[in-house]
Amino acid sequence: MARKKRESGGGPAGNEWLTTYSDMVTLMLCFFAIMFNPDESSSAQMQQIAASMNTMGLGAMAGGNTLSAGRMADLGNTIATLPSMERGRMLGTALRKAVSLFNPEIRSNKVRVTHDERGLVITLASDAFFRPASARINIEETRDILLRLGTLLASEEIRGRKFRIEGHTDQVAVDPDGPWESNWELSTARSIAVLHYLTDIGVEENRFQVAGFADTMPVADNSTAEGRAYNRRVDVIILDEGHL
Repeated sequence: MARKKRESGGGPAGNEWLTTYSDMVTLMLCFFAIMFNPDESSSAQMQQIAASMNTMGLGAMAGGNTLSAGRMADLGNTIATLPSMERGRMLGTALRKAVSLFNPEIRSNKVRVTHDERGLVITLASDAFFRPASARINIEETRDILLRLGTLLASEEIRGRKFRIEGHTDQVAVDPDGPWESNWELSTARSIAVLHYLTDIGVEENRFQVAGFADTMPVADNSTAEGRAYNRRVDVIILDEGHL
C-alpha cells in the first residue's frame, strides 16, 4: 500500500526543461559558427549572444561568467577585440573588395582572386599582361587593371601588410636564341616588371618581396594548351602573418 501511495503522490517529471535546453544548444551552435568564421563576426553580434545567454539564466551557471566583464576583459583581451581576429576581418574585407574590383577580369579569366596558406592571392594571367617570351607589360591593354590593383594595395583595409610578387611559367623551354637563359629569368623579370609599375603609381616599395619560380609550381596540367596558359601567371599576394 505504501508503495502504491508513493507512486500516486508524485506525477511524471515535466518536460519544460527541454525548451530551455534546446534554446541553449541553438545559441551554442550559433556561437561556434561565428567563432569558426571571425571575418563575419562583430562586437555587436558577440554582445547579442551574451545577452541571450543571460536572459536564459546561463550567466548564473558555472562557467557562464566567461562572457561577462572579468580579468581578461580588463586586460582588453575580449573575443571581439583579439588582434588576430581584427587582422582576419581586414583580410576578409580586402578579399571582398578585390572580387568586386576585378569582377569583369575574373569573368574573362584575366584575373583570379583566391586565398590560400600564403594569404590573399591576385593572379594575373601572363598571356593578358605580357607578349610571349617577353617581360614587358602590355600597358595599353592592362593599365586600368594595374591601377585598380595599386588602389587595393594602398587601401586602409590592408595597411601594414606585406606583399609578394611571384612569377610562374609553363614547362616549355625558352628560345635559346631569345633574351632569356631559362624560365627562371623570365618568371623573375615579369615579377620585377609588375613591381616597378606598382611602385611607380605609389605603392610603397619596401612592402614588397619578389620571386621567380619558373615552371616548378604549376596549378594545372602542362600537357594541355589550356593548362599551360593557367600556369603562365604572376601572383600578387597580400601575405598572411606567417608568411612575412
